[in-house]
Amino acid sequence: MINITPALKPKFARLCRAEQAWRVRAGQQAAQEAVLGYLVRTARDTEVGAEHGFRTIRCYADFARKVPLSEYADIRPSVERMLRGARDVLWPGACSRFAQSSGTADGKSKYIPVTVESLHLNHFHGGKAVVAHYLDLYPDSRIFSGKSFILGGSFANELRGLPRGVRVGDLSANLIDAIPVAAEMLRVPSREVALMADWRRKLPALVQASLGEDITNISGVPSWFLTVLREVIRAAGASTIHDVWPHLEVFFHGGISFGPYREQYRAITDPARMRYLETYNASEGFFAVADVEGSAAMKLLLDAGVFYEFVPVDDPSAEPVPAWRVEPGAVYAMYITAANGLWRYATGDTVRVESVEPLRITVAGRTKSYINAFGEEVMVHNTDAALAAACRRTGAAALNYTAAPVYAADGRRGRHQWLIEWQTPPADPEAFADLLDAELQAVNSDYQAKRAGGIFLDRLELTTAREGLFDDWLAATGKLGGQRKVPRLANDRHIIDALLTLNK
Repeated sequence: MINITPALKPKFARLCRAEQAWRVRAGQQAAQEAVLGYLVRTARDTEVGAEHGFRTIRCYADFARKVPLSEYADIRPSVERMLRGARDVLWPGACSRFAQSSGTADGKSKYIPVTVESLHLNHFHGGKAVVAHYLDLYPDSRIFSGKSFILGGSFANELRGLPRGVRVGDLSANLIDAIPVAAEMLRVPSREVALMADWRRKLPALVQASLGEDITNISGVPSWFLTVLREVIRAAGASTIHDVWPHLEVFFHGGISFGPYREQYRAITDPARMRYLETYNASEGFFAVADVEGSAAMKLLLDAGVFYEFVPVDDPSAEPVPAWRVEPGAVYAMYITAANGLWRYATGDTVRVESVEPLRITVAGRTKSYINAFGEEVMVHNTDAALAAACRRTGAAALNYTAAPVYAADGRRGRHQWLIEWQTPPADPEAFADLLDAELQAVNSDYQAKRAGGIFLDRLELTTAREGLFDDWLAATGKLGGQRKVPRLANDRHIIDALLTLNK
């Protein structure tokens, strides 16, 4: 394939130059106020616009006074009407695309509108920003001398009776399905393979579709791609992925922390030829991209159809502040207003401000306890419900529990490890683990997807805690007393490993 990188570089360079104004707070304020003005004007005749008087909003102060903060539970009824074809609800017109995701307390899945405007102003713009910053960091790149390997999900969902033309599935499936025809020429696999729902069929199809291609860049979630790359290496009889794709130069990754996977990627690549660029791309929007070599900090995209607000984690009752008023080093819960019809919406993420000129952030975690080591977004309400159902069906009774990820190693896939102290133990612990795993899949669609076919995640592992273990741990940490709380979930192993040490 001819290297067209030099011809395309000027286009991407213009995008980086346009961001130079954001290096100071005045530029950040101007960019964000322009976005907010567009969003409010565009949606003024919608139901939400009429309810909150968008026609009378003249500035950010007006907006903050008239529009309340919201969570998914607040907008679920409106989104469900949009799913059934209702027009002019949260955004003008009808919405035909929805990104399915987990992580809500009032339902198995949430459905985020993916409007035409959000596709072009945000998601596609974010994709261009990633390439622009990469080319700016690495002028020697030949990224357009070969093809991109983009790993996506599917339109599998459990909704029934949707209007004709309405598509509900992973955000990545929506993006691949809507990608411009010109970009299709530079991407593998085919749309048909990319959107397969059954991973037992999809994985070998992905391997066959990519083996003979000249891949220069890959994009996706680290845990999912690790499985695919290992299968490609095995099928090619190679030692590293660079033996298969010698011109591979970068992995654009996001969705989960890359830290636990870094060494595993080093083992299957030529580190001298491999680069990594982190992105902050969620179902709700494409928010940020790394722009400094070797840094995990990401520059917030301030002109991409999203208006940002931040609430200090250490003072949840405080008034939100806009992007141009955040403080360096502070950790905030992030709220967005966007061209997909989300208004002052809690993303559920917390971010740490790494710098303010320019504004760079890192993802600090979730506002609630969770496990998202493999992109599964398991929340406490999921695990509580799954454990209760499994106990109810078996007659077992749990006193305390905690769960954490176990990363892939020694030929085993990643999985969750549950540590449970029983009041009434199950007659067959392994059968209980099977049931608990099934119940967790039933209440969390993302965990269900990662478990499908046993390709990416193994069944959860169940460990029995000795009597009094959790009380002993709480006492050792100085937290034993009337307000004692055992952390149910953690996205790393520091809690469960301490408990396991005491459990010996």
